[in-house]
Amino acid sequence: MNAGKSTILLQASYNYRERGMQTYLITARLDNRAGEAKIASRIGIDDDADTFESGEDLYAKIQNRLDQGPCACIFIDESQFLTKEQVWQLARAVDDLNVPVMCYGLRVDFQGELFPGSAALLALADEMREARTICHCGKKATMVVRMDGDGNVITDGDQVQIGGNESYLSLCRKHWREATGN
Repeated sequence: MNAGKSTILLQASYNYRERGMQTYLITARLDNRAGEAKIASRIGIDDDADTFESGEDLYAKIQNRLDQGPCACIFIDESQFLTKEQVWQLARAVDDLNVPVMCYGLRVDFQGELFPGSAALLALADEMREARTICHCGKKATMVVRMDGDGNVITDGDQVQIGGNESYLSLCRKHWREATGN
């Protein structure tokens, strides 16, 4: 959270388009905080995107987009919401359709557990780069805590709850452990 993942994605897509190349942006349908079929950054930039749902065939979706014309790169936002099968479909698109796919998302949830999509990406990605944010202490933040409306840390609940700065706080592991009692 708050590492600028969507900003980096939108900037990379812009760089391609500035050079006359087309990109294809996809985001999770369930995260509609910025509006339906939108990728938005906290700094105020956004772009239209297609969406994916659990169980949807992303290889077919990408192939359909490529059938419509050239596309230099596929960008996936909120990739933690991908299923393992969808990550394999993306890998197949890279291998068989010869199109780069760049995924942006969280690695772990508020309980310190890998998201299924993130686990599959960690296993299958050809390359990984980490977008970093910092804890209040200045160290690299690798964890997030979920908070209730009063700012109290919550340690139980569903893995997925859509929310932003009001619901989540990025922390280093030490401060996450202190906040969660681990």
